[in-house]
Amino acid sequence: MNILVVEDDERVAELIKRGLEEQGYDVTLAYDGQIGKKLIQQQEFTLVILDIILPKINGLELCQQIRKIKPSLPIIMLTALGTTNDKVEGFDAGADDYLVKPFDLRELYVRIRARLNRNSWDTQSLGFLLKYADLEVNVDTKTVTRSGKSIQLTPKEYKLLEYMMRNAGRLLTRTEIAEKVWDTFFDTGTNFIDVYINYLRKKIDKDFDVKLIHTKTGMGFIFREEPLI
Repeated sequence: MNILVVEDDERVAELIKRGLEEQGYDVTLAYDGQIGKKLIQQQEFTLVILDIILPKINGLELCQQIRKIKPSLPIIMLTALGTTNDKVEGFDAGADDYLVKPFDLRELYVRIRARLNRNSWDTQSLGFLLKYADLEVNVDTKTVTRSGKSIQLTPKEYKLLEYMMRNAGRLLTRTEIAEKVWDTFFDTGTNFIDVYINYLRKKIDKDFDVKLIHTKTGMGFIFREEPLI
């Protein structure tokens, strides 16, 4: 398995490279975004580890470009910026996971294994329509409609909605959503799960009388037609 590490701090890049090689991975290094993009166009990689602050092409822009070139290539972003807004920006750019510097290499190993062994629900069940109340999701085309009205979702919003629909009627904790939808570990210091729940609510619930996403305070969220008591 060949992992591309795009990191302009040579000391950090070499440290990651040595650690991953000890875990049995092949590692290719790039010290700026432009070189990283060329390598992705020229070679096949199993996963990309991508710093946000990079020369020539920054990590967020490169992440967006990778998504156009190789939509399914797993991307883990590294950054010293750890606020909720920073994480949301990274996920919106197409990142699959997000690790804040400084970090323990052992945590990086766990994140990589989680990405490479991600849950099968993400790629199963092609060829049919998910329906709940007046909401429909075409799993083949990734299109969403409610009462016949087309709803445009970002890739992360779509993944969140699909997971909630597949688990309708069941309480979903923030930890479960983080692990199953983002393949990451929930950081109680940020509220990016709540941010995306609110994004989704505005698109699938706001303009409709019957609400489908409900919050159970202190516990999590439930996708169901009737409101919680």
